[in-house]
This record gives sequence, structure tokens and C-alpha cells, in this order.
Amino acid sequence: QVNLVESGGGSVQAGESLRLSCTVSGFTNNYNCMGWFRQAPGEEREGVASIFTKDGSAHVADSVRDRFTISRDNAKNTIYLQMNSLKSEDTGMYYCVAEEDVRCNGNLDDLIDRGYWDQGTQVTVSS
Repeated sequence: QVNLVESGGGSVQAGESLRLSCTVSGFTNNYNCMGWFRQAPGEEREGVASIFTKDGSAHVADSVRDRFTISRDNAKNTIYLQMNSLKSEDTGMYYCVAEEDVRCNGNLDDLIDRGYWDQGTQVTVSS
């Protein structure tokens, strides 16, 4: 059984930083694609970032590339999303998503459609 546990959301002021963590259990190796997507009320979901846990190769959406960084710690089965210089438009629910036994292909929609999700964590940025 696959389980994702996410933490790190919260409420901050614009310009501040947050770091999200997502720990996966139930995967049998580290040959996996993991990442985050977000969704604001009334908006469509948006893929934020993905990382291939085997070698750390990552893809970050153009909209946040200069501010967000994704990384992983395979010893902890955990990925991280470092979010700097947060803006009000970054507000939303952030969901960790993971797909086993695949290399990320850079298409975040594929990961979202095929992967496991967690319950999400709220990020609120006040201007």
C-alpha cells in the first residue's frame, strides 16, 4: 500500500519562504517520479515540479522556476519543494504526487493523471 505524507504548508507574507516535504512509503525502490501540483479555488490544477528520484533530474514549471526548487533525499524517501519569494498567486492547495517505477517525462499532467496523491496541504500567501 502506497502512502504519501506531506507537511510544511502554512500562512506567510509575500516575499517569505516555505518548504514542503513529502514522504512516500510502499514503493519498492527509488526509480520513481514524484512532484507537486497545486490548485487554487475556482482554478484548474497546475503542475509545479517533478523529480526523478533515481538521479535527481527535475522539471519545474516556468511560472515558478526562478523561485521554487525541488529536491530529494532517497535515504528518507522524501522530496522537498523549497518555495522562495512567495507571491499571493502561489496561494492554493499543494498536493504531493508520486508514480512508481517510471522516469519523469517532464509532463506534469501525466504524473498527476497516473500517480498517487496525498491529501494536500494549504499554502496561503498574504500580500
